[in-house]
Amino acid sequence: MKKKWLAVLLSVAVLAGALPGCAISTTKEPEDGGAESTEGTENTEDTGGAEDAEDVVVMKDEDMEGREQISLWFWGAEPYAQEAFKKILVDKYNASQEDYQLVVEFRPSVDADIKTALAANQGPDIIYGSGPSFVMPLVDAQKLENMDEYAEEYGWKDKILEPYYESGTVHGSLYSLVNGVSAMGVFYNKKVLEDNGWEVPETIEEMEAIMDEALEKGMYASVTGNKGWQPVNENYASLFLTHIASPKTMYNVLTGEESWVNDDVKAAFEKSKEWWDKGYLAGEDYVNLTFSESLQLLADEKSPFFVGPSMAFQWAASFFTGDKEENIVFIPFPATEQVPDTTYTLGACCTLSINANAEDSHKDEAAKIIDMMMNAEFMQEMTAAWPGYWGTPLKDLSAVDSGGMSYLSAEFVKVVSDISDAVNQGNFGYYDNTFFPPATQTRIVNIDEVWYETSTVDEYVQSLEDEFRAEFENGMVPPIPKPNMD
Repeated sequence: MKKKWLAVLLSVAVLAGALPGCAISTTKEPEDGGAESTEGTENTEDTGGAEDAEDVVVMKDEDMEGREQISLWFWGAEPYAQEAFKKILVDKYNASQEDYQLVVEFRPSVDADIKTALAANQGPDIIYGSGPSFVMPLVDAQKLENMDEYAEEYGWKDKILEPYYESGTVHGSLYSLVNGVSAMGVFYNKKVLEDNGWEVPETIEEMEAIMDEALEKGMYASVTGNKGWQPVNENYASLFLTHIASPKTMYNVLTGEESWVNDDVKAAFEKSKEWWDKGYLAGEDYVNLTFSESLQLLADEKSPFFVGPSMAFQWAASFFTGDKEENIVFIPFPATEQVPDTTYTLGACCTLSINANAEDSHKDEAAKIIDMMMNAEFMQEMTAAWPGYWGTPLKDLSAVDSGGMSYLSAEFVKVVSDISDAVNQGNFGYYDNTFFPPATQTRIVNIDEVWYETSTVDEYVQSLEDEFRAEFENGMVPPIPKPNMD
């Protein structure tokens, strides 16, 4: 039954990919023979037409040819998201003055492209990063501008949640800002739970019982997959490190007080292996599903759950439409014995930095543009048009009015507010691409070694300890905010 449905789903996806794409005025540049597109961001596993064609979409206003260009490379977002970006950021900035034009390029292989360009002391004025762990080596190589002066000018430290602000600092100085909150949790289909007499799970045991029953009914226990983007694996690794190993243990590990080789960390990876073995991660179709395909399955009532990041609201908008729109709900991962309170694994949609080799006047304008993205008005407008991605990590979200928003956008605002409350109480854990150094993050992505039994849990945690210890001694670990240690 599941294989038959998956075949139909993939056929629909192929047809959808052939439909007309971007509605905004763009030009397309040929690939420049640079970095391969095998490396991307956690968002590039679903990038609409841009990903399929491997095109760079350039957002540029031909009527402003006389202006100096401030450049930003971004991931290959879907056409509706590009339209929102143009209207709410690009057009507003360009209309705010007469000397500069913001030019945005949507690049499916943005991470690799930026690394290649910066290595040659080139690249855009505003640097996109897939997380603070991506930023750390660039700071070490002196490719990013120290942003302390701009932080003081715009008051960023006072208005941004401390764990997110601190995650962008290196040796006490600011080099990047997180654009949006992303936290691991659980999406569920409200209708599926109601039709099957299942209550919203409050504990991991209750969730596992529902997943067992779903499998017995021929459904998926949950849906997500890593087709085309192996780092989806890190979602589960990070989640279990939070809820099984616990934030307290992980704080001690990431600050060097404890080794990765400890029973709590081992238990987390053993739990992920248990879920894999039981088929809870979409079973054998885990390697055949993207986020979009998974969310279509959830919308079509083929599973009760989608375990993933809150940023998935942006893809849900394509499938939870019409009378299905209000069927999707996001909740924190259910309580475990180790972590009974509402707790979120904190991640980041992306980071924004300034190119150290940009012209000084361009650096000032880049900071101005970044500041435009770090306020409640921008979050409100972007979330209304593009739910899931622009949950600006502000300490105060009271100015964000969700009253006129669609269901999905309003739900996302509520989720970001709930995450903010949990952060203020210290109830948070650590998503690897935000708080782990780069080589350690790579090892986390390879958690499937444990799932496929090419490494034992003992071997795997020892490899993590070896990678982490070297990076820790070389000062490559981002600042680690302290959670509630009770």
